Amino acid sequence: MTRFSANLGFLWSDCGLPDAIRAAAAAGFDAVECHWPYDVPPEDMRAALAETGLPMLGLNTRRGKIGENGLSAVPGRHSEATAAIDEALGYAEAIGAGAVHVMAGHADGAAAHATFVSALRYACTAAKGRMILIEPLNHYDAPGYFLTTTGQARAIIEEVGAPNLKLMFDCYHVQLMEGDVTHRLQALLPVIGHIQMAGVPDRGPPDTGELNYPHIWQVLARLGWTRPVGAEYNAGNDTDATLGWMNGGGGRHRTRERDAR
Repeated sequence: MTRFSANLGFLWSDCGLPDAIRAAAAAGFDAVECHWPYDVPPEDMRAALAETGLPMLGLNTRRGKIGENGLSAVPGRHSEATAAIDEALGYAEAIGAGAVHVMAGHADGAAAHATFVSALRYACTAAKGRMILIEPLNHYDAPGYFLTTTGQARAIIEEVGAPNLKLMFDCYHVQLMEGDVTHRLQALLPVIGHIQMAGVPDRGPPDTGELNYPHIWQVLARLGWTRPVGAEYNAGNDTDATLGWMNGGGGRHRTRERDAR
């Protein structure tokens, strides 16, 4: 039975993060993840996580200034990038989050590659075993982003050579840039640390669009994937109204089983 994580950067985004955590628990999610929680006191996050029993899987480093999308591959911004990594790791430690997504930013070329590798080596050492994630983003939603394909990400992971550096495989981004999602999941499984999903091409709920997610969940089960799959899709103003897809993946059924025990 597939387990799911609610990405609170998208789901219940009209709520404060502590209330969004509670909403995710009420809906039957197994875990939560977020983008940039830094305006919320860590103690408020810890209280909501303890109340619900949900683990916080991960969070992102800051984007930077307005219009930026991360700093870690941007030449000349090393001190800001490492400060953002330190901040993210500190917040993750404070709330018990398992991973930090290090955002690359808008850059290209050899200097950007070297800058990103250096920042990731720093992050992997500073993480003290916590998982560091990198995520390829599609060039429709994130034009100019440094990291765009799983092949590029895998090469960077191999170059850095740290056991806690993993790929965040977002089926939505991968389908838009490369396609062949299920074969890529199988090939990349050894370096994948987290999987996310959304409908393609409009980033709607996973029961819309061109990807057959129940099939993908079956493939993941055969591959032995047991960690929650992150739901990171545009839910509009009523997240609860978009959750019918969970009936096919097990989330709502598991809630009833918990209630029956």
